[in-house]
Amino acid sequence: MKIEVTRDVFRLAQVFTISRGSRTEAKVLTVRVSDGVHQGWGECVPYARYDETLESVEAQIAGLPGEITRTALMDLLPAGAARNAVDCALWDLEAKRAGKRVWELAGLPEPRPEITAYTLSLDTPEAMQAQAAKNAHRPLLKIKLGTPDDMQRLEAVRAGAPGAKIIIDANEGWSAEVYADLAPHLVRLGVALVEQPLPAGQDDALIGMERPVPVCADESCHDRSSLPKLKGKYDVVNIKLDKTGGLTEALELRRAALAEGYDIMVGCMVGSSLAMAPATLVAQGALVTDLDGPLLLAEDRETPLVFDAAGVHPPSASLWG
Repeated sequence: MKIEVTRDVFRLAQVFTISRGSRTEAKVLTVRVSDGVHQGWGECVPYARYDETLESVEAQIAGLPGEITRTALMDLLPAGAARNAVDCALWDLEAKRAGKRVWELAGLPEPRPEITAYTLSLDTPEAMQAQAAKNAHRPLLKIKLGTPDDMQRLEAVRAGAPGAKIIIDANEGWSAEVYADLAPHLVRLGVALVEQPLPAGQDDALIGMERPVPVCADESCHDRSSLPKLKGKYDVVNIKLDKTGGLTEALELRRAALAEGYDIMVGCMVGSSLAMAPATLVAQGALVTDLDGPLLLAEDRETPLVFDAAGVHPPSASLWG
């Protein structure tokens, strides 16, 4: 078996800003796994927040043995970007070998389109209101916040898109005091969910704190081992394949989280349709689907995912799975 890693860069349609910084392109790693007859592929986005770089993730993949299975992979690499790309490539390879779709191999129902959030990046209140007005036709908007003076931004977005459902992602940017001050206004402005308001290492402050709208764990939840630390703090878990280390663990985390009473959000890093494709299987029936990565790009894979009024559609076999 041959494992090949290449670097790809996708230009963004516009500058994308969160509380940690801005970017104008998505730098991804594409992994291809071949058995000499069939080839599967997957994509990952190394994330500096988790001490990942393109080089470090490439090195992890290069250290894998020539013959690898999804089961063995779980022990050879930790949850993260490297394992994600290889795991998804192996799923794709298995599907091509079997002449079936991945959802069939995984024993899942045939996937359907899911309404996805569309992300408005962090900017001035005036710019965010303009972004909101331009995208007011979308049913679900996600706002990137995470500064001490976010109230004006939130008011501006609501004014720009009065009919849209809104969720917020603070990207660990608030203190407990800032969140407590904002919380009552979230209900007034019709916010449906708040994602990771406090830093992962400081989220014990959420215990006992009033949560007028559901609070979702993102940076605080990576895989099943994260679940015990979330009790009493969160209502929802955000499953991202680059955090879980692939589709295999993402499906297991979904089952475990639902069994423990959490709702599910399925999110993404900024990547191409290839990165989103496996996540559409995890997103089936989720409380929130946030797989808008390709909508933020100026360019995409040859056979991209379809986005329309019904939401993000599952991938065609020519893309993945």
